[in-house]
Amino acid sequence: MKADKIKIQNLEVFANHGVFPEENVLGQKFVVSAVLYTDTRKAGQTDELTASIHYGEVSAFIDRYLKEHTFQLLEKVAESLAEELLLQTKGLQKIRLEIKKPWAPVGLPLETVSVEIEREWHTAYIALGSNIGDSEAYLKEAIDKLDHLPTSRVEKVSSFLVTAPYGVTDQPDFLNGCLKLQTLLYPEELLRELNRIEQEAGRERIIHWGPRTLDLDIIFYDDLICEEDDLCIPHIEMHKRSFVLKPLEEIAPYKRHPVTGKTVREMLGELENAGQETADA
Repeated sequence: MKADKIKIQNLEVFANHGVFPEENVLGQKFVVSAVLYTDTRKAGQTDELTASIHYGEVSAFIDRYLKEHTFQLLEKVAESLAEELLLQTKGLQKIRLEIKKPWAPVGLPLETVSVEIEREWHTAYIALGSNIGDSEAYLKEAIDKLDHLPTSRVEKVSSFLVTAPYGVTDQPDFLNGCLKLQTLLYPEELLRELNRIEQEAGRERIIHWGPRTLDLDIIFYDDLICEEDDLCIPHIEMHKRSFVLKPLEEIAPYKRHPVTGKTVREMLGELENAGQETADA
């Protein structure tokens, strides 16, 4: 479903941003335009302001934020403002933000320069696993740390299940789970945070598929298909792993694989049927 739009066009703000010291001291005019992507259906039906985004409050927030902060680059102004608006504005799913700088000091006759960006909330599904020490404590601590990232929030968490080890079988059973995360982080940024949380839990990458205090994997990120050297989304092995599909099916049974088009429930059913056929053979 496409989001509706509320537009704020050419809001003038006098603020102190720029590379040159005099720009930070003397200040200058900036012109801000924003497209706020949200769902206006309820407001349209009820005629209640609280059911929508108050564009007056957003305009006041933009004015106040630009005046209270000082940045060198327009890119930083736009990035920081977009992030704060997404974090602070209830119902805001996505924002397109343009910040214009009239009479930029480039020594040439120009009317304006500007930076325009789009930022939005993304949905990621993360698999969790542990088979060393207090596994339940490691998983719960990881969930708490993800929920307390400044630009992320945990929406759903599956129950934990005990599963046999995968790959290297001569090791303790695992405790596994999955969670749904709303995040402003890009995939590579999210991966870095997951690696940091693993390291803080004492994760050591010694044996592939070996025992570990904590394992965090990105299974889905929106409907992104990514094939980088250090990051593959959707997770390349997910359709083979019941310890991923079972908890994932609990919180997102109808989430579709962006390549195969199969739902999580369908992939789990196929895997369980294949295992039953192998057992019957």
